[in-house]
Amino acid sequence: MNSDKSSFIPPAAIGFVGLGNMGYPMARRLAEAGYVLTVFDLASETVTQFCQETGATAADSLEALGIAADIVITMLPEGKAVRKVLLGEGDNVVAGLKDGAVLIDMSSCSPVDTRVLSKEMLELGFPIIDAPVSGGKYKAADGQLAIMAGGEKDLVESCSPVFEVMGKVFHTGGPASGHAMKAMNNFLSAGTLALASEAMITGSKFGLDPQVMVDIINASTGRSNSTEDKFPKFILPRTFNSGFYLGLMAKDLRFAVDLAASENTPNNFINLLSSTYDKAEEALGFDSDNTELFKYLESLAEED
Repeated sequence: MNSDKSSFIPPAAIGFVGLGNMGYPMARRLAEAGYVLTVFDLASETVTQFCQETGATAADSLEALGIAADIVITMLPEGKAVRKVLLGEGDNVVAGLKDGAVLIDMSSCSPVDTRVLSKEMLELGFPIIDAPVSGGKYKAADGQLAIMAGGEKDLVESCSPVFEVMGKVFHTGGPASGHAMKAMNNFLSAGTLALASEAMITGSKFGLDPQVMVDIINASTGRSNSTEDKFPKFILPRTFNSGFYLGLMAKDLRFAVDLAASENTPNNFINLLSSTYDKAEEALGFDSDNTELFKYLESLAEED
């Protein structure tokens, strides 16, 4: 395996699969940095728009994308979709890969499943880096994502020029450790949002001013990213447009539940939080913004 960083500087060829809410701005940054992009997405109109805007090439098939690429990046909703793209029956990426190609999965997937997939891919001669991200679509557009990269250290370092276009990369350890880190991060992120929401709803019902509460919390020990960022920007103005779906957060929490179960670690809070987000998703819909958990919890207060 060639782990020379110079192999992956622009204009190296990148195949990018998944031009969704996050994938689109991430791929755009790579194109703007001078990488030669070949892209694939089930939404053909999105592919056409992206190619018109960036000069990227639309792949006729997943195999063709694999043939064209030195690196293949997947940014998909979950692990089953990643497996289908890489190894599915009929058309798939691996069928077209050349020796020395590197796979980077930037989706949020189950770390338990990623362990299995990583082993399978390595046996085929293609190591895979699991490199999920945190920061949402706005930081994706600005190249300020936190990237949690699991895999062999030299390989991760060789891909650093690619990662640095999209954000700051942290090497988390061996295969699947990136997905494990993302699951734990989102567990904490979802937890602080839920806790802060309950505090705000309770305080407001008692008569406290929500803005005053946020100001005091942010000057005190109860502060968190949720109170410092999500409440001022998305919840107090009631725009609820942070750019990250409620359904995706609920999915990531289910991954956290599975991880805790696989490692036989304490899981009381993970299980309770996951159940709460599942109920919120059922009530509000997958495509609701994750900050709309506040609205769901408000509705429970109104029922009392």
